[in-house]
Amino acid sequence: MNALLLGSGGREHAIAHAISKSKKLGNLFILPGNAGTAQLGTNLPGDLNNHEQVLVAAKQNGIDLVVVGPEKPLCDGIVDRLAAEGVKVFGPTKAAARIEGDKAYSKELMRRALVPTAEARVFSDYQAARSYVATRDYALVVKAAGLAAGKGVIVCDDPSQGLLALEKIMVDRAFGDAGDTVVVEERLTGAEISVLALVDDTTIYLLETAQDYKKVGEGDTGPNTGGMGTFSPSPLADDKLLDQVQRSVFVPIVDALKSDNITYRGVLYAGIMLTPAGPKVLEFNCRFGDPEAQVIIPRIRSDFLEILDATASGRLADMVIDWDPRAAVCVVLASQGYPGEYHKGKVVTGIGIADQLNDTYVFHAGTSQLGEQVVTNGGRVLGLTALGSDVSAARSLAYTAIEKIDFDGVQFRRDIAAI
Repeated sequence: MNALLLGSGGREHAIAHAISKSKKLGNLFILPGNAGTAQLGTNLPGDLNNHEQVLVAAKQNGIDLVVVGPEKPLCDGIVDRLAAEGVKVFGPTKAAARIEGDKAYSKELMRRALVPTAEARVFSDYQAARSYVATRDYALVVKAAGLAAGKGVIVCDDPSQGLLALEKIMVDRAFGDAGDTVVVEERLTGAEISVLALVDDTTIYLLETAQDYKKVGEGDTGPNTGGMGTFSPSPLADDKLLDQVQRSVFVPIVDALKSDNITYRGVLYAGIMLTPAGPKVLEFNCRFGDPEAQVIIPRIRSDFLEILDATASGRLADMVIDWDPRAAVCVVLASQGYPGEYHKGKVVTGIGIADQLNDTYVFHAGTSQLGEQVVTNGGRVLGLTALGSDVSAARSLAYTAIEKIDFDGVQFRRDIAAI
C-alpha cells in the first residue's frame, strides 16, 4: 500500500514513523515533510493547501491512502476534492471538519446535542461584543471562531482583560480573518485532558488519553502556543470517566453530525475540562493533536497504517488496537521568541545522539535540511518523546535526551509532566 502523508510538523513525523513500520506499506511519501520525515520516506515539494498539487502527487505516485495531518486542508475540503477523484483519504470532509474550523458552529452543535460545555455567546460585531463583555462580572475566555493555529484562545481573569482580548482579535486582527467572529464564554475551572477517538460510520474508538501544556512559560504562564509538551496516559481519566465522556460527548456529537447528513471519518479530538460539575468540552479538533500525537501514537503497537486504512474504509469495528502499557512524555523545543516572532536557520546539533538513547524519539517539527545540517525552520522545532514504566520515568528520560540537543535560542518548559 502506497501512502501519502500531508504535513510538515511533529505530528506528521510521529505519524510517518508509525506508518513506516507497517508490514502493509509499499512506499511512503510526505508533502512537504521535514528533515525528520525525509529519513522515513520521500518528501515531495509542494503546497499541501493546493488541492490540485496534492491530487497530482497522489495520482503520479499510485497512492492508495492519503493521510491528512493539519486542520487547514481538512477545513478547506481536501478530502472532498480527493474523494471526488476516487482517492481514499483518512480525515473528515469539509462539512465535518467545520467542528474545528468554525467555533461558533461547534458551539451551536454542542448545544443542540446537549453536550456539556461552557455557556457562550457568539459575536461578529465588535461593539456588540464589547457591550456584552463590559457587563460581565466573572472570568471569561475569548476565542477567534476561525482557525488560528492553536493560538486564538485568550483566557481572561476579568472583563477588562476580555475587552483587551476583543481588541486584539477583532480590531488589531492578530489572527486575521479567523477573528471576524468571536466566541465569548465563561471560564471553566479544573484540570484539562485530551481525549481522541477514531470515528467512522458505525464505530467510535477512544484512544489513550493525554494532558497538554498550552502556555509558553513554566507554571502555565505567558501566551498560548500550539503546545509545549504533553504526556500519556492521564492519571485523571479512569474507565468510569471515559465511559461518561463517550456517552455524553462523543456519541451525541457524532449523532448530531449525522442529523445534519454529515458522516465523520477520521480522528475526533475533544479538549475536556474536568469541572466540579463534571467533564465539559472546551473545543473539538478534527485531527490528531500536536503534540498529543507524539505521545499517543508511539504507544500504539498495532499496525498503524492498517488502523488508518480501516477507519477511512468504514472498517474500524474490525480493529483491535494493542497498546504499550508504558507512559510517554513529550517536551517541545522551540525557537527563541515563539509564539511571537523568531529567527530561522539556526543549526541544530545532537539529534543523532538523543535518537540513539533507548525508548526515545526525536520528532522533527520546524526543521529543514541544509546540506549535511539540520536547521530550524519554525517556532516549534523538535518534540522529544520518551517512554518509561511510568510518567516520572518517561519524564526523566525525556529531559536526559534534551541535554544532548542544542541550537541557538532554544527554549523549552522544564515542568512538563511534573505531576
